[in-house]
Amino acid sequence: MLRTPTGGAGLGTAAADDRLVSIGSVLSQLRDEFPEVTISKIRFLEAEGLVEPRRTASGYRKFSPQDVERLAQILRMQRDHYLPLKVIREHLDALARGEQIRLPSPSPQRDLLDGALEEEADRPTASRVGRAELLAAAEVSEAELAEWESYGLVGEADGGGYDAETVTVAKLVADLGRFGLEPRHLRSVKAAADREAGLVEQVVAPLRRHRNPQTRAHAEATAKELAGLSVRLHAALVQTALGLRLQ
Repeated sequence: MLRTPTGGAGLGTAAADDRLVSIGSVLSQLRDEFPEVTISKIRFLEAEGLVEPRRTASGYRKFSPQDVERLAQILRMQRDHYLPLKVIREHLDALARGEQIRLPSPSPQRDLLDGALEEEADRPTASRVGRAELLAAAEVSEAELAEWESYGLVGEADGGGYDAETVTVAKLVADLGRFGLEPRHLRSVKAAADREAGLVEQVVAPLRRHRNPQTRAHAEATAKELAGLSVRLHAALVQTALGLRLQ
């Protein structure tokens, strides 16, 4: 854990200024605990108003020890509890007011940190269902399921069976079908989902390739958060488009 250097009160302005460091120095201080952090990440957190470094007359950022510790707190909340930035800001504001905060328990994904990445990857297999179970869950016929598969809307997971997300997709496709929307109508939705997944993969791919298992675990949490935001954005855009067309 980063520690704020002792001193401060009574040191005078010159001494206080001497304790200010550049963004590169901040990066080197954080890297031991957070190997995935980058200068771009620090700048992003500043742009989001989570940290406010001082600026020199020429515009260079200068960070105090308190700024560095605040950044460490933010990164820990993201890494250990997978909190969104809005919640992190609320927690930090509460701490600044002297209030006590309660953080959620670390995600079960933290089990990845003990080196059991392969075991975690195998867990979905246990919750997979067979073809008959999928047909029953979606209340459709074999012919309908075969048609969905031909359009790439659903498919078996590696190793066989259908995972929970595929079951959800099947149920939604069935529900849409009751409104007259056929699989061919949903090809554009599938294509859009594939593109969104590609964008998420671009963000998390560097983290997934990292040698640190802690960073790889963080990549999975980041992917889930981005996927959730993407779904919310898609829903909001559809509602906006419908509103404009119905006016």
